[in-house]
Parts: sequence; C-alpha cells; structure tokens
Amino acid sequence: MKRGVSGFRPERLIQILDARGVSQVQLAALAGVSPGSISKWRSGQQEPTADALDKVARAVAVRPEWFLRSMSGFDTGIKLFRSNASALKSARAYMAVRHDWSKELAAEFGEIVEYPTANFPSREYRDPNEISNEDIEVAAAECRQLWKLGLGPVPDVVLAIENAGGVVVREATDIARIEGVSSWCSVNDRPFVYLNADRANCFRSRFDAAHELGHVVLHRHIPPKVAQANHKEMERQAHCFAGAFLLPGETFSADVPNVPTLDTLLALKLRWKTSAAAMLMRLRALELIDEQAELNLWKRRSARFGNKAEPYDDALTPEQPRLLRRAVALIVEEGITPRETIPDRVGLGAVDVESLSGLPEGYFAPTSGQVVDLNAVRLRRSQ
Repeated sequence: MKRGVSGFRPERLIQILDARGVSQVQLAALAGVSPGSISKWRSGQQEPTADALDKVARAVAVRPEWFLRSMSGFDTGIKLFRSNASALKSARAYMAVRHDWSKELAAEFGEIVEYPTANFPSREYRDPNEISNEDIEVAAAECRQLWKLGLGPVPDVVLAIENAGGVVVREATDIARIEGVSSWCSVNDRPFVYLNADRANCFRSRFDAAHELGHVVLHRHIPPKVAQANHKEMERQAHCFAGAFLLPGETFSADVPNVPTLDTLLALKLRWKTSAAAMLMRLRALELIDEQAELNLWKRRSARFGNKAEPYDDALTPEQPRLLRRAVALIVEEGITPRETIPDRVGLGAVDVESLSGLPEGYFAPTSGQVVDLNAVRLRRSQ
C-alpha cells in the first residue's frame, strides 16, 4: 500500500526535473533524500511523505502543493519548435515546460482578469501537404486584415499577437539552437508563443514571432505524428508565412527597384523592421528576382557580413510581451491579491513567475516597486 501525500502527481516531478535541468540523483542530493525514493515517486510506485515533499519543493523552489496540481489540458496538443535539428532533447524538454507554465500562469490570472478574445484566422488543415504557397499568402493577408494592420510595416509583431488574444513569453534560456515554440491551449482557448531572448536582435525576434504565428494559424489541427513526419515542410511554411506577414507583396514590391542590391535591402531594413536576409527570401518568393540573382545576393551578403550579423542589427530594441505583466499589475493595483503572495497562489517560485510574466527581477519582494500598466486586460465582472 502506498503511504504519503495523497494526490501527488509523478508528472510534476518529471516536469520539474526538466525545468531545473537536474537528474534524479542530483535532486536527491539537493533535497537530502535517497535516489531510490525519487525514482519510486517518479514512477508512481510510491508517494512522498509530507516532510520529504517539503524538502524536494524547497530544493527546486516551488510550493509543495504545486506537486498536487493537475496538468490536464496544459501539456497536451502539438508543440511546434522552431529549432535546429541537432538541438538537444533536454533543451526541448526545458522549453516545453516553460511554455506549459506560461499556460498555467495565464489560466491562474485568468480567474481574476479578462484577456482579449482570441481572434486568429481559422484553418482546418490536417496535413501540411494540403497547404499551398498561395494558401499561405492568403492566410497571412487575412491575418493582417483581421487585425486591421493595413499593408505597411507591422509596428510591433508581439503586440499584434497579444492584442488578438495570444499570449507571448520571451525569456533568456541559454539555448542558442531553439528560437521558439508555439501551441494552442484548450484550457485557455488561445495560442501561446514562447520566444528565446538570448539574441538581443529585434529583427530576428520579430521574424521568430511571425514564424510562430504561422504555426499558430496554419498548423493548429495537424496531428502530432503527421507533424513529426513533416517537420521540415512545416518549418518552410512558417518561414513563408512570416515573410508574407511582415512584407506584403503589394507594398513591399513597390519599395524595391527592378534590380535590387544588398544596399537596397539595407536601406529598407529600418522601414520594414525586417532583416536583409528575410527580405532577400521574400524577393525570391515573390519572383521579383530569379534564382541566379538570389544566389548572387546571398554571396555578397556572406562576403560582407558573414552568415549572421548585419548592419543595424542593434538599432532597435527587441519587442517585449505585455499581457501577463499587465494582468499581474492589474491584480496588484486593484488590491485583489498582495503582490508578494502571487507566486504562492501559482505555486511556482517568484523568479519563475517574474521571468515568465516579463516582470523586473525582485518584483515580488516585499520592498519592490509596482508595475503600473493596465491596458488590454480588465477585471472580470464577477470581481
């Protein structure tokens, strides 16, 4: 017969191991319990005592009751990573956990505040091979039209997604090979986008956000097994969507001369807030240049700037998510929950809640200041 804390969820233990990047043996040493006990708790063969659970919770900086919370609906559905194929399994697991935690935060805050209604183009594709390049162009144009963005440069991609009811998290991960991940959440009934903030490059970050938006719009209903088998094609499609969303063919083509040069693209970079590399790919997609001209431009870019860096990369500050930060600010400003007790309500550590919500470090300390930024979310009527 099992003895211990009734309701302990082994999947939470698996999740925290991924989030903290520790092994069972390392966690056992940190918590002062036996590795065998950790193994039994993880497999569901045994439940920890209250004392042991408290030790483990303190070691990984969460509340003991967090291990009793249901994960139903938060960790289901297809997660679409924008990543290098060689990215480590542990890195994917880490980002997947952080992504799921953002959904839990949104749900917790959503009991008090009301977010914008999710307003995204609907596509019912079950197989990425059903999606043509023309379909992608139409979907990107519909997204702009739905959000009333016009045909010029998008002022702020992250803000556009959040104004449409999506939740965006951007935080440093020390994982260079995975730029982002996105998925829909049935509990919140809205899409979630998680962006890697390790590169302080606004142009790349905007493209990453638009790329994840492409997954959100095009690939919501693709079954996991089909997605796994067609990962490369779905990445290509999300890239094409990002280009079409950021650089509408009608207006972008009007800005480009008949024979564009690398300096032409650099001159347009700050106007369209898009890298020369992304504009180059878009020119080819629009058939404004042929294959040879594209190759020549890539060679010139590589010779002048290398494979990654471009001039003006540091000219703009990366776009920052606002929605979760504003939700916390509203809860605090209205006096619904004391600021320093919010992490306890969620069950995660203060550092986790601050990072995922885009709050300044130390925000939940008793002596910290408050973030006053109450746009886009409002108290639920029942409050």
